[in-house]
Amino acid sequence: MSNSDTSLAEETTNDTSVEVVDTDSAEAVPSTSVLEEEGEIAADYIEELLDITDLDGDIEIDTRGGRAYVSVNSSEDTNLRLLAKPETVNALQDLTRIAVQTKTGSFSRLILDVGGSREARASELILLVEKAVERIEAGAESAALPAMSSYERKLVHDIVAERGFVSESEGEGRDRHTVISRA
Repeated sequence: MSNSDTSLAEETTNDTSVEVVDTDSAEAVPSTSVLEEEGEIAADYIEELLDITDLDGDIEIDTRGGRAYVSVNSSEDTNLRLLAKPETVNALQDLTRIAVQTKTGSFSRLILDVGGSREARASELILLVEKAVERIEAGAESAALPAMSSYERKLVHDIVAERGFVSESEGEGRDRHTVISRA
């Protein structure tokens, strides 16, 4: 089987299954079973954390866009909102990724959401982009947004494209941010 004959292929190395899309040019995307395993490991880790902190939460696992998504929500008014602050969620996500990597031996790009914090942050990003677009429409050549994570920059790039503008990431490390300009 040649690369040009294959649009989807399964490879198994070191007990890790990787789904390869368009083997000529695309980046390897983890298979659904690998993402589900990441989600299960992450859910176990988060469940232990909730038990230790005596917090109640319902954990949901999903896979989309080549990532495992783990959401923690509560139907009751609990102190789960204490964990839903963006900085806390990012720190917990990093710790959870490390826990997954320790068990699987592979880097994880999983996304953790606590109490709807990701949805709330996405709404904030929409407002940031709208204000930046207003500045550009008022005559500014471009508008720079504050530094943010790669996941948030990806969301911003998608929002900007939907509005007919262009964006690119600039800077290094913690200073990496998005600059928006006309198409």
